[in-house]
Amino acid sequence: MQALDPTYLERAKEIAKAIQESDILAQYLEEEEEEQYQALRDAFEPLIADLHAEVANRHPLQLIALEKELLDEAYEGVFLPRLLGYAVLRGEVDPETVTYTRPQEHLKAILEAIVNSPNFDILKKRIGQSIQIGFALSSFIWVTNLINSFQNPKVRKYLESQKLDRYRDVRSRRLGLYRYKKQFASANFLTASFPETPNELKVLASSLKDFLRYRVSLEGADNSSLIEPLTDFAERQELQGLPEHLQIFMLFLFFFEYDEKTAKRIQKVLNTLRREMPDFQEKWFAYLKELYEEGPVPGAEEDRRVADMLDSEVDDELPSFYTLMLTLHEKGYADEGFQKDLQAFYDQHEGLSLISECLRRAVLARFEEVIKPLVPEEYPVFFEVSKQFTPYMEIFSNQRFNQKLAELSMAFVRKCLKTFTDKRGKDYQDIKKFVQAQFEEWGFLNKKQIVELFKTPRKRKKAAQ
Repeated sequence: MQALDPTYLERAKEIAKAIQESDILAQYLEEEEEEQYQALRDAFEPLIADLHAEVANRHPLQLIALEKELLDEAYEGVFLPRLLGYAVLRGEVDPETVTYTRPQEHLKAILEAIVNSPNFDILKKRIGQSIQIGFALSSFIWVTNLINSFQNPKVRKYLESQKLDRYRDVRSRRLGLYRYKKQFASANFLTASFPETPNELKVLASSLKDFLRYRVSLEGADNSSLIEPLTDFAERQELQGLPEHLQIFMLFLFFFEYDEKTAKRIQKVLNTLRREMPDFQEKWFAYLKELYEEGPVPGAEEDRRVADMLDSEVDDELPSFYTLMLTLHEKGYADEGFQKDLQAFYDQHEGLSLISECLRRAVLARFEEVIKPLVPEEYPVFFEVSKQFTPYMEIFSNQRFNQKLAELSMAFVRKCLKTFTDKRGKDYQDIKKFVQAQFEEWGFLNKKQIVELFKTPRKRKKAAQ
Protein backbone atom coordinates (compact mmCIF):
# COMPACT_ATOMS: atom_id res chain seq x y z
CA MET A 1 0.00 0.00 0.00
CA GLN A 2 1.23 3.48 -0.86
CA ALA A 3 0.44 6.66 1.04
CA LEU A 4 -2.24 8.84 -0.49
CA ASP A 5 -0.91 11.63 -2.68
CA PRO A 6 -1.40 15.03 -0.95
CA THR A 7 -3.44 16.29 -3.91
CA TYR A 8 -5.92 13.45 -3.55
CA LEU A 9 -6.02 13.84 0.22
CA GLU A 10 -6.81 17.53 -0.14
CA ARG A 11 -9.64 16.79 -2.56
CA ALA A 12 -11.06 14.25 -0.14
CA LYS A 13 -10.86 16.69 2.74
CA GLU A 14 -12.66 19.31 0.65
CA ILE A 15 -15.52 16.87 0.04
CA ALA A 16 -15.72 16.13 3.77
CA LYS A 17 -15.83 19.83 4.52
CA ALA A 18 -18.56 20.38 1.94
CA ILE A 19 -20.60 17.59 3.49
CA GLN A 20 -20.29 19.01 6.98
CA GLU A 21 -21.19 22.52 5.85
CA SER A 22 -24.10 21.48 3.63
CA ASP A 23 -27.68 22.49 4.32
CA ILE A 24 -28.74 18.94 3.44
CA LEU A 25 -26.75 17.50 6.36
CA ALA A 26 -28.07 20.20 8.70
CA GLN A 27 -31.65 19.33 7.77
CA TYR A 28 -30.95 15.60 8.13
CA LEU A 29 -29.42 16.04 11.58
CA GLU A 30 -32.42 18.06 12.66
CA GLU A 31 -35.18 15.81 11.28
CA GLU A 32 -33.34 12.46 10.84
CA GLU A 33 -35.49 11.35 7.93
CA GLU A 34 -34.16 8.67 5.61
CA GLU A 35 -35.14 10.68 2.54
CA GLN A 36 -32.82 13.47 3.68
CA TYR A 37 -29.91 11.07 4.09
CA GLN A 38 -30.65 9.79 0.59
CA ALA A 39 -30.45 13.39 -0.63
CA LEU A 40 -27.07 13.70 1.09
CA ARG A 41 -25.88 10.57 -0.72
CA ASP A 42 -27.18 11.82 -4.05
CA ALA A 43 -25.31 15.10 -3.61
CA PHE A 44 -21.91 13.83 -2.44
CA GLU A 45 -21.48 10.16 -3.31
CA PRO A 46 -20.78 10.98 -7.00
CA LEU A 47 -17.94 13.31 -5.94
CA ILE A 48 -16.35 10.58 -3.84
CA ALA A 49 -16.94 8.02 -6.59
CA ASP A 50 -15.14 10.24 -9.11
CA LEU A 51 -12.16 10.64 -6.79
CA HIS A 52 -12.05 6.92 -6.07
CA ALA A 53 -12.23 6.12 -9.80
CA GLU A 54 -9.37 8.51 -10.59
CA VAL A 55 -7.13 7.02 -7.92
CA ALA A 56 -8.05 3.50 -9.07
CA ASN A 57 -7.11 4.34 -12.64
CA ARG A 58 -3.91 6.31 -12.08
CA HIS A 59 -2.60 5.22 -8.67
CA PRO A 60 -4.24 1.91 -7.71
CA LEU A 61 -1.64 1.22 -5.01
CA GLN A 62 -3.04 4.24 -3.10
CA LEU A 63 -6.61 2.93 -2.97
CA ILE A 64 -6.44 1.46 0.53
CA ALA A 65 -5.02 4.73 1.87
CA LEU A 66 -7.88 6.66 0.25
CA GLU A 67 -10.47 4.24 1.61
CA LYS A 68 -9.05 4.51 5.12
CA GLU A 69 -9.48 8.27 4.85
CA LEU A 70 -13.12 7.77 3.77
CA LEU A 71 -13.80 5.82 6.99
CA ASP A 72 -13.69 9.12 8.87
CA GLU A 73 -17.08 10.16 10.29
CA ALA A 74 -16.81 13.51 8.48
CA TYR A 75 -17.90 11.70 5.28
CA GLU A 76 -21.11 10.56 7.04
CA GLY A 77 -20.71 7.04 5.66
CA VAL A 78 -22.16 7.93 2.25
CA PHE A 79 -19.61 5.80 0.36
CA LEU A 80 -19.13 3.01 2.90
CA PRO A 81 -21.57 0.48 1.39
CA ARG A 82 -19.69 0.70 -1.90
CA LEU A 83 -16.33 0.31 -0.14
CA LEU A 84 -17.64 -2.74 1.70
CA GLY A 85 -18.51 -4.39 -1.62
CA TYR A 86 -15.05 -3.63 -3.01
CA ALA A 87 -13.40 -5.09 0.08
CA VAL A 88 -15.48 -8.28 -0.14
CA LEU A 89 -14.36 -8.87 -3.72
CA ARG A 90 -10.70 -7.95 -3.23
CA GLY A 91 -9.99 -10.92 -1.01
CA GLU A 92 -8.16 -13.83 -2.62
CA VAL A 93 -10.52 -16.81 -2.75
CA ASP A 94 -9.41 -20.45 -2.80
CA PRO A 95 -11.04 -21.95 -5.94
CA GLU A 96 -11.60 -25.33 -4.26
CA THR A 97 -13.09 -24.29 -0.93
CA VAL A 98 -14.44 -20.91 -2.11
CA THR A 99 -13.17 -19.24 1.06
CA TYR A 100 -10.65 -16.47 1.66
CA THR A 101 -7.04 -17.63 1.75
CA ARG A 102 -6.30 -15.18 4.59
CA PRO A 103 -8.27 -12.86 6.91
CA GLN A 104 -9.57 -9.65 5.35
CA GLU A 105 -8.58 -6.89 7.76
CA HIS A 106 -9.64 -4.04 5.47
CA LEU A 107 -13.09 -5.60 5.17
CA LYS A 108 -13.23 -5.72 8.96
CA ALA A 109 -12.21 -2.06 9.26
CA ILE A 110 -14.93 -0.92 6.84
CA LEU A 111 -17.60 -2.98 8.57
CA GLU A 112 -16.55 -1.58 11.94
CA ALA A 113 -16.83 1.97 10.54
CA ILE A 114 -20.34 1.21 9.28
CA VAL A 115 -21.46 -0.31 12.58
CA ASN A 116 -20.04 2.61 14.57
CA SER A 117 -21.56 5.20 12.25
CA PRO A 118 -24.44 7.30 13.62
CA ASN A 119 -26.16 6.44 10.34
CA PHE A 120 -25.91 2.65 10.82
CA ASP A 121 -29.68 2.07 10.85
CA ILE A 122 -29.89 3.54 7.35
CA LEU A 123 -26.61 2.10 6.03
CA LYS A 124 -27.49 -1.45 7.06
CA LYS A 125 -30.28 -1.47 4.48
CA ARG A 126 -27.64 -1.34 1.71
CA ILE A 127 -25.05 -3.79 3.02
CA GLY A 128 -26.89 -7.05 3.69
CA GLN A 129 -25.72 -8.97 0.63
CA SER A 130 -22.14 -7.74 1.01
CA ILE A 131 -21.99 -8.95 4.62
CA GLN A 132 -23.58 -12.27 3.69
CA ILE A 133 -20.97 -12.97 1.01
CA GLY A 134 -18.10 -11.64 3.14
CA PHE A 135 -19.14 -13.85 6.06
CA ALA A 136 -19.65 -16.86 3.77
CA LEU A 137 -16.09 -16.54 2.44
CA SER A 138 -14.53 -15.97 5.88
CA SER A 139 -13.70 -18.56 8.54
CA PHE A 140 -16.20 -19.31 11.30
CA ILE A 141 -13.75 -18.15 13.96
CA TRP A 142 -13.06 -14.84 12.18
CA VAL A 143 -16.77 -14.08 11.82
CA THR A 144 -17.54 -15.06 15.42
CA ASN A 145 -14.74 -12.92 16.83
CA LEU A 146 -15.82 -9.96 14.72
CA ILE A 147 -19.45 -10.18 15.81
CA ASN A 148 -18.50 -10.58 19.47
CA SER A 149 -16.27 -7.52 19.31
CA PHE A 150 -19.35 -5.27 19.15
CA GLN A 151 -20.97 -4.30 22.43
CA ASN A 152 -24.42 -3.40 21.12
CA PRO A 153 -26.69 -6.51 21.27
CA LYS A 154 -28.85 -5.19 18.40
CA VAL A 155 -25.76 -4.95 16.19
CA ARG A 156 -24.68 -8.48 17.12
CA LYS A 157 -28.17 -9.79 16.39
CA TYR A 158 -28.20 -8.06 12.99
CA LEU A 159 -24.79 -9.45 12.06
CA GLU A 160 -25.75 -12.95 13.23
CA SER A 161 -28.75 -12.80 10.92
CA GLN A 162 -26.39 -12.30 7.95
CA LYS A 163 -24.80 -15.72 8.47
CA LEU A 164 -26.81 -17.78 5.99
CA ASP A 165 -26.98 -21.56 6.34
CA ARG A 166 -27.13 -22.09 2.59
CA TYR A 167 -23.60 -20.78 2.20
CA ARG A 168 -22.23 -23.67 4.22
CA ASP A 169 -22.36 -25.61 0.95
CA VAL A 170 -19.42 -24.89 -1.35
CA ARG A 171 -21.61 -24.95 -4.46
CA SER A 172 -23.93 -22.32 -2.99
CA ARG A 173 -20.95 -20.15 -2.05
CA ARG A 174 -19.57 -20.40 -5.56
CA LEU A 175 -22.91 -19.46 -7.11
CA GLY A 176 -23.48 -16.65 -4.60
CA LEU A 177 -20.03 -15.19 -5.24
CA TYR A 178 -20.53 -15.42 -9.01
CA ARG A 179 -23.82 -13.53 -8.84
CA TYR A 180 -22.41 -10.96 -6.46
CA LYS A 181 -19.42 -10.27 -8.70
CA LYS A 182 -21.69 -9.45 -11.63
CA GLN A 183 -22.94 -6.38 -9.76
CA PHE A 184 -19.40 -4.95 -9.81
CA ALA A 185 -18.40 -6.09 -13.30
CA SER A 186 -17.79 -2.53 -14.54
CA ALA A 187 -16.12 -1.22 -11.36
CA ASN A 188 -12.38 -0.62 -11.08
CA PHE A 189 -11.35 -1.25 -7.47
CA LEU A 190 -8.51 -3.77 -7.44
CA THR A 191 -5.24 -2.98 -5.72
CA ALA A 192 -2.20 -4.96 -4.62
CA SER A 193 0.72 -5.15 -2.23
CA PHE A 194 4.26 -5.81 -3.45
CA PRO A 195 6.10 -8.43 -1.39
CA GLU A 196 9.60 -7.72 -0.12
CA THR A 197 10.55 -11.09 1.38
CA PRO A 198 10.29 -14.69 0.11
CA ASN A 199 7.62 -15.46 2.72
CA GLU A 200 5.55 -12.46 1.66
CA LEU A 201 5.95 -13.48 -1.97
CA LYS A 202 4.51 -16.93 -1.30
CA VAL A 203 1.46 -15.35 0.32
CA LEU A 204 0.87 -12.43 -2.06
CA ALA A 205 1.99 -13.82 -5.44
CA SER A 206 -1.38 -15.10 -6.61
CA SER A 207 -3.31 -11.91 -5.84
CA LEU A 208 -0.53 -9.76 -7.33
CA LYS A 209 -0.62 -11.76 -10.57
CA ASP A 210 -4.40 -11.41 -10.74
CA PHE A 211 -4.05 -7.67 -10.20
CA LEU A 212 -1.47 -7.28 -12.97
CA ARG A 213 -3.54 -9.35 -15.38
CA TYR A 214 -6.52 -7.16 -14.59
CA ARG A 215 -4.54 -3.97 -15.21
CA VAL A 216 -3.39 -5.33 -18.58
CA SER A 217 -6.98 -6.07 -19.60
CA LEU A 218 -8.38 -2.77 -18.29
CA GLU A 219 -9.14 -0.50 -21.22
CA GLY A 220 -7.72 3.00 -20.82
CA ALA A 221 -5.85 2.21 -17.60
CA ASP A 222 -2.90 4.41 -16.69
CA ASN A 223 -0.25 1.99 -15.42
CA SER A 224 2.62 4.47 -15.23
CA SER A 225 2.53 4.54 -11.42
CA LEU A 226 3.16 0.78 -11.35
CA ILE A 227 6.40 0.81 -13.35
CA GLU A 228 8.78 1.80 -10.55
CA PRO A 229 7.30 -0.64 -7.97
CA LEU A 230 7.43 -3.41 -10.57
CA THR A 231 11.02 -2.59 -11.48
CA ASP A 232 12.07 -2.52 -7.83
CA PHE A 233 10.32 -5.86 -7.35
CA ALA A 234 12.11 -7.35 -10.38
CA GLU A 235 15.51 -6.21 -9.08
CA ARG A 236 14.99 -7.48 -5.52
CA GLN A 237 17.73 -10.10 -5.28
CA GLU A 238 16.27 -11.99 -2.33
CA LEU A 239 13.26 -12.84 -4.52
CA GLN A 240 15.10 -13.71 -7.71
CA GLY A 241 15.16 -17.43 -8.41
CA LEU A 242 11.70 -18.07 -6.98
CA PRO A 243 9.12 -19.18 -9.59
CA GLU A 244 6.56 -16.65 -8.33
CA HIS A 245 9.05 -13.84 -8.90
CA LEU A 246 9.67 -15.01 -12.45
CA GLN A 247 5.94 -15.19 -13.22
CA ILE A 248 5.27 -11.66 -12.00
CA PHE A 249 8.41 -10.46 -13.78
CA MET A 250 7.19 -12.02 -17.04
CA LEU A 251 3.85 -10.18 -16.80
CA PHE A 252 5.77 -6.95 -16.31
CA LEU A 253 8.24 -7.67 -19.07
CA PHE A 254 5.58 -8.66 -21.61
CA PHE A 255 2.63 -6.37 -21.05
CA PHE A 256 3.62 -3.05 -19.46
CA GLU A 257 4.91 0.06 -21.19
CA TYR A 258 8.24 1.42 -19.89
CA ASP A 259 10.94 3.79 -21.10
CA GLU A 260 14.40 2.90 -22.39
CA LYS A 261 16.08 3.43 -19.03
CA THR A 262 13.71 0.99 -17.33
CA ALA A 263 14.08 -1.45 -20.23
CA LYS A 264 17.83 -1.66 -19.57
CA ARG A 265 17.20 -2.46 -15.91
CA ILE A 266 14.71 -5.15 -16.91
CA GLN A 267 17.09 -6.56 -19.52
CA LYS A 268 19.77 -6.98 -16.87
CA VAL A 269 17.35 -8.87 -14.63
CA LEU A 270 16.19 -11.10 -17.48
CA ASN A 271 19.66 -12.21 -18.54
CA THR A 272 20.81 -12.61 -14.94
CA LEU A 273 17.90 -14.98 -14.34
CA ARG A 274 18.71 -16.85 -17.54
CA ARG A 275 22.27 -17.42 -16.34
CA GLU A 276 21.71 -18.04 -12.65
CA MET A 277 18.19 -19.27 -11.94
CA PRO A 278 17.98 -23.07 -11.64
CA ASP A 279 15.73 -24.59 -14.32
CA PHE A 280 15.03 -21.12 -15.69
CA GLN A 281 14.02 -22.31 -19.16
CA GLU A 282 11.59 -24.92 -17.87
CA LYS A 283 9.94 -22.40 -15.53
CA TRP A 284 9.79 -19.76 -18.27
CA PHE A 285 7.97 -22.02 -20.72
CA ALA A 286 5.74 -23.43 -17.97
CA TYR A 287 4.36 -19.98 -17.22
CA LEU A 288 4.30 -18.98 -20.89
CA LYS A 289 2.07 -22.02 -21.47
CA GLU A 290 -0.21 -20.79 -18.69
CA LEU A 291 -0.44 -17.37 -20.34
CA TYR A 292 -1.36 -18.94 -23.66
CA GLU A 293 -4.08 -20.96 -21.92
CA GLU A 294 -5.52 -18.37 -19.53
CA GLY A 295 -4.36 -15.00 -20.89
CA PRO A 296 -3.22 -12.42 -21.46
CA VAL A 297 -1.68 -13.96 -24.59
CA PRO A 298 1.62 -12.51 -25.81
CA GLY A 299 1.40 -11.12 -29.32
CA ALA A 300 3.81 -9.56 -31.80
CA GLU A 301 4.68 -6.54 -29.65
CA GLU A 302 5.30 -8.63 -26.54
CA ASP A 303 7.43 -11.21 -28.35
CA ARG A 304 9.50 -8.47 -29.99
CA ARG A 305 10.07 -6.85 -26.61
CA VAL A 306 11.50 -10.08 -25.19
CA ALA A 307 13.53 -10.92 -28.30
CA ASP A 308 15.25 -7.53 -28.23
CA MET A 309 16.41 -8.09 -24.64
CA LEU A 310 17.91 -11.56 -25.03
CA ASP A 311 21.67 -11.94 -24.63
CA SER A 312 22.64 -14.47 -27.33
CA GLU A 313 25.64 -15.62 -25.28
CA VAL A 314 23.39 -17.17 -22.63
CA ASP A 315 23.03 -20.88 -23.34
CA ASP A 316 19.29 -21.55 -23.57
CA GLU A 317 16.64 -21.86 -26.27
CA LEU A 318 14.87 -18.56 -25.79
CA PRO A 319 16.64 -16.84 -28.74
CA SER A 320 15.69 -19.68 -31.11
CA PHE A 321 12.12 -19.74 -29.84
CA TYR A 322 11.63 -15.99 -30.19
CA THR A 323 13.27 -15.93 -33.61
CA LEU A 324 10.52 -18.32 -34.66
CA MET A 325 7.88 -16.18 -32.99
CA LEU A 326 9.02 -13.04 -34.82
CA THR A 327 8.97 -14.90 -38.13
CA LEU A 328 5.45 -16.09 -37.36
CA HIS A 329 4.30 -12.53 -36.67
CA GLU A 330 6.10 -11.00 -39.65
CA LYS A 331 5.47 -13.63 -42.36
CA GLY A 332 2.34 -15.30 -41.02
CA TYR A 333 1.35 -18.88 -40.43
CA ALA A 334 0.79 -19.51 -44.16
CA ASP A 335 4.46 -18.89 -45.00
CA GLU A 336 6.09 -22.14 -46.12
CA GLY A 337 9.52 -21.01 -44.98
CA PHE A 338 8.21 -20.50 -41.45
CA GLN A 339 6.51 -23.88 -41.52
CA LYS A 340 9.79 -25.57 -42.50
CA ASP A 341 11.73 -23.75 -39.77
CA LEU A 342 9.03 -24.63 -37.26
CA GLN A 343 9.11 -28.28 -38.31
CA ALA A 344 12.89 -28.42 -37.89
CA PHE A 345 12.80 -26.81 -34.44
CA TYR A 346 9.79 -28.83 -33.29
CA ASP A 347 11.38 -32.14 -34.31
CA GLN A 348 14.29 -31.45 -31.95
CA HIS A 349 11.98 -31.66 -28.93
CA GLU A 350 9.64 -34.19 -27.42
CA GLY A 351 6.03 -33.59 -28.35
CA LEU A 352 4.92 -33.29 -24.72
CA SER A 353 7.71 -30.91 -23.71
CA LEU A 354 6.78 -27.44 -22.47
CA ILE A 355 8.52 -25.71 -25.36
CA SER A 356 6.61 -27.86 -27.87
CA GLU A 357 3.33 -27.01 -26.16
CA CYS A 358 4.20 -23.31 -26.33
CA LEU A 359 4.90 -23.62 -30.05
CA ARG A 360 1.51 -25.22 -30.61
CA ARG A 361 -0.21 -22.61 -28.47
CA ALA A 362 1.52 -19.76 -30.30
CA VAL A 363 0.30 -21.01 -33.66
CA LEU A 364 -3.17 -21.66 -32.28
CA ALA A 365 -3.28 -18.10 -30.91
CA ARG A 366 -2.64 -16.73 -34.38
CA PHE A 367 -5.50 -18.79 -35.81
CA GLU A 368 -7.75 -17.54 -33.00
CA GLU A 369 -6.79 -13.93 -33.73
CA VAL A 370 -8.22 -14.30 -37.23
CA ILE A 371 -11.14 -16.67 -36.77
CA LYS A 372 -12.78 -15.51 -33.53
CA PRO A 373 -13.63 -11.96 -34.74
CA LEU A 374 -15.11 -13.23 -38.04
CA VAL A 375 -18.79 -12.58 -38.62
CA PRO A 376 -20.82 -15.25 -40.47
CA GLU A 377 -20.78 -13.28 -43.73
CA GLU A 378 -16.98 -13.65 -43.75
CA TYR A 379 -17.07 -17.44 -44.00
CA PRO A 380 -14.95 -17.39 -47.20
CA VAL A 381 -12.13 -16.01 -45.03
CA PHE A 382 -12.57 -18.97 -42.69
CA PHE A 383 -12.41 -21.35 -45.65
CA GLU A 384 -9.13 -19.73 -46.73
CA VAL A 385 -7.58 -19.74 -43.27
CA SER A 386 -8.52 -23.36 -42.69
CA LYS A 387 -6.35 -24.42 -45.63
CA GLN A 388 -3.44 -24.10 -43.20
CA PHE A 389 -4.93 -26.53 -40.67
CA THR A 390 -3.57 -29.61 -42.42
CA PRO A 391 0.12 -28.53 -42.54
CA TYR A 392 0.14 -27.76 -38.82
CA MET A 393 -1.77 -30.88 -37.89
CA GLU A 394 0.94 -32.81 -39.73
CA ILE A 395 3.80 -30.86 -38.13
CA PHE A 396 2.52 -31.19 -34.58
CA SER A 397 0.74 -34.55 -34.75
CA ASN A 398 -0.95 -33.64 -31.49
CA GLN A 399 -4.51 -34.60 -30.61
CA ARG A 400 -4.97 -31.71 -28.19
CA PHE A 401 -3.97 -29.20 -30.87
CA ASN A 402 -6.40 -30.80 -33.31
CA GLN A 403 -9.16 -30.65 -30.71
CA LYS A 404 -8.57 -26.95 -30.16
CA LEU A 405 -8.82 -26.33 -33.91
CA ALA A 406 -12.05 -28.36 -33.93
CA GLU A 407 -13.53 -26.28 -31.09
CA LEU A 408 -12.53 -23.05 -32.82
CA SER A 409 -14.01 -24.20 -36.12
CA MET A 410 -17.23 -25.55 -34.63
CA ALA A 411 -17.83 -22.30 -32.76
CA PHE A 412 -17.64 -20.38 -36.04
CA VAL A 413 -19.81 -22.87 -37.96
CA ARG A 414 -22.52 -22.76 -35.30
CA LYS A 415 -22.43 -18.97 -35.44
CA CYS A 416 -22.99 -19.21 -39.20
CA LEU A 417 -25.87 -21.65 -38.89
CA LYS A 418 -27.67 -19.29 -36.52
CA THR A 419 -27.43 -16.57 -39.16
CA PHE A 420 -28.02 -18.52 -42.37
CA THR A 421 -31.29 -20.28 -41.63
CA ASP A 422 -32.44 -20.76 -45.21
CA LYS A 423 -31.30 -24.31 -45.88
CA ARG A 424 -31.64 -23.81 -49.63
CA GLY A 425 -29.70 -20.57 -49.61
CA LYS A 426 -26.23 -20.31 -51.09
CA ASP A 427 -24.52 -19.38 -47.81
CA TYR A 428 -25.98 -22.31 -45.92
CA GLN A 429 -25.16 -24.74 -48.73
CA ASP A 430 -21.57 -23.44 -49.03
CA ILE A 431 -20.97 -24.03 -45.33
CA LYS A 432 -22.63 -27.44 -45.42
CA LYS A 433 -20.53 -28.60 -48.36
CA PHE A 434 -17.36 -27.34 -46.72
CA VAL A 435 -18.08 -29.11 -43.43
CA GLN A 436 -19.00 -32.33 -45.22
CA ALA A 437 -15.80 -32.21 -47.27
CA GLN A 438 -13.32 -31.21 -44.56
CA PHE A 439 -14.47 -31.89 -41.01
CA GLU A 440 -14.47 -35.66 -41.34
CA GLU A 441 -11.05 -35.59 -43.03
CA TRP A 442 -9.64 -33.50 -40.19
CA GLY A 443 -11.29 -35.69 -37.57
CA PHE A 444 -13.42 -32.87 -36.21
CA LEU A 445 -16.70 -34.75 -36.75
CA ASN A 446 -17.74 -38.18 -37.96
CA LYS A 447 -20.37 -38.77 -40.65
CA LYS A 448 -23.18 -39.23 -38.14
CA GLN A 449 -22.28 -36.01 -36.32
CA ILE A 450 -22.20 -34.09 -39.60
CA VAL A 451 -25.65 -35.38 -40.51
CA GLU A 452 -26.96 -34.36 -37.07
CA LEU A 453 -25.41 -30.90 -37.38
CA PHE A 454 -27.38 -30.12 -40.53
CA LYS A 455 -30.47 -32.15 -39.73
CA THR A 456 -33.74 -30.25 -39.65
CA PRO A 457 -35.49 -30.77 -36.30
CA ARG A 458 -38.83 -32.47 -36.78
CA LYS A 459 -41.78 -30.56 -35.43
CA ARG A 460 -44.06 -32.46 -33.11
CA LYS A 461 -47.55 -33.02 -34.42
CA LYS A 462 -50.32 -31.58 -32.34
CA ALA A 463 -52.20 -34.16 -30.36
CA ALA A 464 -55.65 -35.02 -31.69
CA GLN A 465 -58.45 -33.15 -29.99
